[in-house]
Amino acid sequence: MPRSRRDGTPARSANKRRLSDAFIKTVRPDPDRVVVYWDTLLRGLALSVQPSGHLAWKCVYTMRGRGPRWYSIGNAGAITLSDARKLASKILYQVAEGADPHADRLALRGRGSFEQVAKRYLEEHARKRNKSWRQADALVARYLLPRWAKLDIGNIKRTDVKAVIAAIAAPVLANQVLAAASAIFSWAMRQEIIAANPCSGVEKNDTASRERVLSDTEIAAFWPYLSASLKMVLLTGQRPGEVAHLHREHVVDGSWWVMPGAPDPRTAWPGTKNAQSHRVSLSEPAHALLPDVLAASVRRGQMQQDMRDICARLGIREKVTPHDLRRTFCSKVTALGFGRDAITG
Repeated sequence: MPRSRRDGTPARSANKRRLSDAFIKTVRPDPDRVVVYWDTLLRGLALSVQPSGHLAWKCVYTMRGRGPRWYSIGNAGAITLSDARKLASKILYQVAEGADPHADRLALRGRGSFEQVAKRYLEEHARKRNKSWRQADALVARYLLPRWAKLDIGNIKRTDVKAVIAAIAAPVLANQVLAAASAIFSWAMRQEIIAANPCSGVEKNDTASRERVLSDTEIAAFWPYLSASLKMVLLTGQRPGEVAHLHREHVVDGSWWVMPGAPDPRTAWPGTKNAQSHRVSLSEPAHALLPDVLAASVRRGQMQQDMRDICARLGIREKVTPHDLRRTFCSKVTALGFGRDAITG
């Protein structure tokens, strides 16, 4: 006896029978409900009869203990019983291997282009959880969208990823682009938009760890050309991105820079890297720079360009970055005998 429904009414017995071509030709619809006939020869194959008289083949299976999945095979008027059994067998074989054909079909219908999914990733995830989303978004716009914007995201293969990465000469930049792409594909997988991340298995370029520290002579040469924000990085040892978002509310008693650990949308403060609040003592030279730093509203990208311009002006071929100024500060502090606790963040 089949179990009763939750409302107490008795459940109808399943219409099980060995389906045949003759039965399909003579079956009649019920004007009040959809009737499903289950094939006893191939478990999981069903014939759905609509009140309108439309007949359709369904393959029904369960996945990881969840409710039944109804995979529509097609119109019974166009697909023969023999072919329906073959198609259902293939679907059930995929399920046995761990696939979920119904979910894959739904994902395929709504996954969209790479550009559309990248925009969803940005709005629904990156802006809320990734502090460096602007840098990643710029890499996507420059290196990925020109090639992939209109491509169905599910059709992008590992060979496509390798082609993009191979076209970027700078190893570090290529790795950054690969990471930005992988983040989008990984999010799309979690959203069940795609089944696999094409960036998986693509090897990163080998890069040497940067240890660039300015010498005393170089500091003296750079100093006259550094902007107020870059000087603040060198004098405080704080990250360029934190200096770029320094807000007047963060300055306490004129001599302390208090950096909240959490992001603050009101002041555009991104939060600290380790999500912990920090207090930075402002020396007299650093305090004197505050008005110019607060008025500059400079971005990290502008700092990087300024450093490139200074290197060109001074004829320095070895790349110097804003972060190298922070590294130089840390080197000088440790050389004076102070430990890591003297270097905030």
